[in-house]
Parts: sequence; C-alpha cells; structure tokens
Amino acid sequence: MSLEIGIVGLPNVGKSTLFNALTNAGAQVASYPFTTIEPNVGVVPLADPRLDFVASLVQPERVVPSTVRFVDIAGLVRGAHRGEGLGNQFLGHIRDVDAIAMVVRCFEDENVAHVSQIPGRRSPPGGRGEASLDPLADIETVWAELILADIEVLDRRISKVEGAAKASPREFADELEWLNELRKHLERGHRAAEAVTTEQQEAWLSDVALLTAKPYLYVANVSEPDLPGGGEIAERVRRLVEQEGVEAVILCAQTEMELQEWDAEDAAAYRADLGLSESGLQRLVRAGYRLLGLITFLTATGTKAVHAWSIRAGTKAPQAAGEVHSDMEKGFIRAEVVHFGDLEALGSFAAARDKGLLRVEGRDYVVQDGDVIHFRFNV
Repeated sequence: MSLEIGIVGLPNVGKSTLFNALTNAGAQVASYPFTTIEPNVGVVPLADPRLDFVASLVQPERVVPSTVRFVDIAGLVRGAHRGEGLGNQFLGHIRDVDAIAMVVRCFEDENVAHVSQIPGRRSPPGGRGEASLDPLADIETVWAELILADIEVLDRRISKVEGAAKASPREFADELEWLNELRKHLERGHRAAEAVTTEQQEAWLSDVALLTAKPYLYVANVSEPDLPGGGEIAERVRRLVEQEGVEAVILCAQTEMELQEWDAEDAAAYRADLGLSESGLQRLVRAGYRLLGLITFLTATGTKAVHAWSIRAGTKAPQAAGEVHSDMEKGFIRAEVVHFGDLEALGSFAAARDKGLLRVEGRDYVVQDGDVIHFRFNV
C-alpha cells in the first residue's frame, strides 16, 4: 500500500533537513526560502523487531520491511493561496498526499533566518520583537493558508452542485446545505475535518479533497541541547497538541541527519548520551504509520523472502492478499495464520502448528497487526 505523508511548514524550519535524515537521499538543503521547488519523495523503512525475529527462523534471501513514503514540499508563506511564493504549485503538491506532517521551528539559529509571516506579530513572553520564534503563530499561518485554499476549492464545488441542483433540487438539497455550512465553518478558521459528523458528510467531503480534511501531526524541530524534552519553545507546541488531540514528535533534524553518516553503534551511544532511547526518525515513521491507520502483517515465502506489508486496519484477508499480488486476491482460497505473539512464544512454525495455533481463516477474516500469513489461492 503506497501512502504518502507530506512534510510541510514555513520556509527555513528544517523540512529538507528532516527529509534528508529520513531518507538519506541528499535533498538540497540551504538557509534561504524556496530551496525546494519540486517535491522530493523518499520511501522510509519501518524498523520492526517482529520482522527480524521471523527472518531469524526462516533465514531468507531477502528481508523486506514495510515503508512509509515522505514527500518534502517547499515552504509555504503568507499569501500562498493567492500564489505568493509559488504557493499554488506547493498547495497542489500537498493536495496529493494522504496526511500532513507539519514541521515547526523550535530552535534558535542566527545563521538561519526566521521567515516572519505575520506583520506586527506580537512577541512571545521574553521574546525579542518580531524576529522571535513563535511556533503557535507559525502553525496558525500555515493552517490559515490551507483553509483559504480550501475555501477556493469549496466554492468551485458549491457552484457545480448548484448547477446540478437546478435540474434535481431535492436530490442535492442536503449536500448543498452542508457544503454552505462547511464554508462558514472554514471562514471561522476551523479545519474541514472538524465539520464531519456523519458518513454521508464524509462521502461528500471525499468529493472535494480539501487540504484541512487530511489527518496531520506536528514535528517540533528543536536544537540539540534541548533534547530530549524539547525545551520551552517546543512546550508551546506540546500544549497545543494536547488541545487538538493529535501527536507531536520532538526531534533535532540536523542531529538526525548527521547521525545517518555514523556507525550504527556509535550513533546509538550518542543518542543515549542525549537521553534518547531511539532515533527520532523511527518515532516519526511510527507516528505516521498510526496517523494513516496502518497495521502490519508478515509473509514468509519459503527461504526466498520475509516481507512486512502495510494495510489499513480493518482490512479483510482477500484484500490483504491483494497487497502481495493481485492474483492472490482474485483466486483467494484461505489464509493460514499464526499471530506473531504465539510464534515468538513457541519459537517455531512447527511448534505453533502442533499447539493448534496455526489457524485457517476465510474471506471474512479481518487481518490483525502482527499476523504472519500464508495465503492459499488459485492461479
């Protein structure tokens, strides 16, 4: 399943640095706005000890982890919805992703200018005028641009539905009423996702593809001395996250990028000295995985490959088989399933079979996170 998370934010907040750290792909990084014009796309593996354990039993030729695709999108500026700073192009790139990771600058660096987007912005307590960092104001700027862009898209949808309603007014009356209420909701500065309360509304919204309907999380990009907690600036983001009921990942993108060049053991020791038990990048990948509502199942194809697959929670066995190969879904017969927890406890597939923990499941079986599955199918 190919799902993408867009890395968005104001210029000079560390988006491309974070992307480089995630993918080690060498995306250009510089301390001036609009370094990124065309989006960079990277596929990032998800570290999973379950995959390593199954591989230790099978000793396959290949071990293939599940992945999350990240898209490095150029910085937004105030007025982006009107085309400022190549805004229309950038907003179009965001519209194509499945979820948003909003990077927020929570570090001081006199060599990297902070792009102030709100004229006359009031300084935070203890700040030094307009140039002082205010992550909440930065977040507000990005959401404001996305909301304004959504209003323009929604207006076009309303016009289209109004045209259809002239011929069939009863058929489109409810949708048109809700779309107009949604527009008022956006005008009040709220995200589109907050206006959805029914399945019907969700269906109407899916026809519009609004930016603020996408799931999102925040990435607080802090300076290394502020790790692991993030410091006072990141604390403001943490309080916002609690109010909104979403996730935030605190990391230092510059440190994470530099550690990609280190030996793994040395990098782990350095993180430990910083009070970090693991890479901030893996925390971000897992958070993105949860944000997209994904789970993992595993397959072991003889000694050829052990493979982790990403699917939406709630996916049934035939559709999960289709992620492996379309022929498996078309010719699905059954799924032979053992959960990883049972396999780990018993230590082998043979022991799991002997204990009756290797089950046979049919078309209605909902795949669970950590299932190890062998699919039977007709060619």
